Amino acid sequence: MSLWRGTNHSCAKALGWFKNNMVEDQGIIVHTREKVPYPEVTGYYIPTLYNWKETELARICTRWLLSIQLENGAFPAPDGVPYTFDTGQILRGLCAALGDVDGVHNALVRACDWLLTQVEDNGRLTTPSTELWSDIASDLIHVYVLPPLIEAGRLLNRPDYIEAAQKVLAYYKQQKELVPFNRLSHFHAYAMEALCELEEFDLARQGMVDVERQQRRDGSIPAYPDVEWICSTGIAQYAIVWYSLGKKEPADKAIRYLETIQNDSGGFNGSYGKGAQYIAGAEISWAVKYFLDAYLLKLIHNEKQTS
Repeated sequence: MSLWRGTNHSCAKALGWFKNNMVEDQGIIVHTREKVPYPEVTGYYIPTLYNWKETELARICTRWLLSIQLENGAFPAPDGVPYTFDTGQILRGLCAALGDVDGVHNALVRACDWLLTQVEDNGRLTTPSTELWSDIASDLIHVYVLPPLIEAGRLLNRPDYIEAAQKVLAYYKQQKELVPFNRLSHFHAYAMEALCELEEFDLARQGMVDVERQQRRDGSIPAYPDVEWICSTGIAQYAIVWYSLGKKEPADKAIRYLETIQNDSGGFNGSYGKGAQYIAGAEISWAVKYFLDAYLLKLIHNEKQTS
């Protein structure tokens, strides 16, 4: 496939980082200072691994997730407690592995059935715990659960999953804080990417106006609108959103910047710059995932331009 001719050294290093930081026969670590497997991130890595032709690694990760599913259908965070967001991201992996790994179908149904128990009457998506969120996340990230729930509904022919996701989306679309760039870029970008996946492109464009205004000449974007330091994952996610919106120039700039800060290991610290506050002293697993996703979209856009 001609697409892969564009793969460069930074992508190879990023894939190498994953392989070097995966707990054998389980999943990807949280970060280099907490080397335990992270179910949520392992879950949303699985589609990335399939896309980059790392099929056997995707299968290993999937089998491990199947082995740790809780009796109620949810999946635990590293603290052993089920989180709605984490279970939703594991849905992404299960959807990608459906038909390829034995046992996925049943696990996917059980996980979706559990997620539906977290939908309140008004459409808000609740979660059994927020202990690991500290004060930088809120339930606005739950919109990122909705695309895989809809995908599962389509794959399993379960319209009740799709209807539940649409009910939740209607609730979050009414929340004034959903769209503005008013929180850590990583968490804001979750919402922007979800809106693109849900084909709510007008809302995503609204949310990206301030982000594009904040993008610096070197391609970087501040972690918050009023700070100098940057969040590596947020920049990679914004590149994905820009590609999804057909805005190649700011997306390309973001990727070029990420290549300049990529560590020799192939990984990325959580944040960089004076005053950096988001896991600045460790390489985080999710930054590599979104860098690989963004770079794949770059290759696809380049392929379209030359075909």
